[in-house]
Amino acid sequence: MGKYYDPMVNYKTLVLGASSNPERYSYKVVLSLLRSGIEVVPMGNKKGIIGNLSIVMPFKSLTNIHTVSIYLAPLRQEEYFEYIMSLQPKRVLFNPGSENIIFTQRLNERNILWENACNLVLLSTNQYQS
Repeated sequence: MGKYYDPMVNYKTLVLGASSNPERYSYKVVLSLLRSGIEVVPMGNKKGIIGNLSIVMPFKSLTNIHTVSIYLAPLRQEEYFEYIMSLQPKRVLFNPGSENIIFTQRLNERNILWENACNLVLLSTNQYQS
């Protein structure tokens, strides 16, 4: 039996690599998180809107981030390592194509949980909040 949803946990999620292109998975996951009632911050290097949210520019000061969901290729992630770790998230999700063994080693050193997992699949199978 899996873990159960804890209503006391705030699953506020930073979607890194967010795009205002409706064909992109980062766009779709922002909408799915909103539909699930999860607070979400879309972050990308191009301005745009997803649903009713503006995409914030990289390295914005944020608080209370539970999950960082990455939609960037490994080579584009390095500049974000320290920023992500400074947010002290409870977990980092590496969506398909973003898996990064170097970054996962650094997360392990900081005792930050991580998963190679598809955010959309976790949401659609009710595993996101477990």
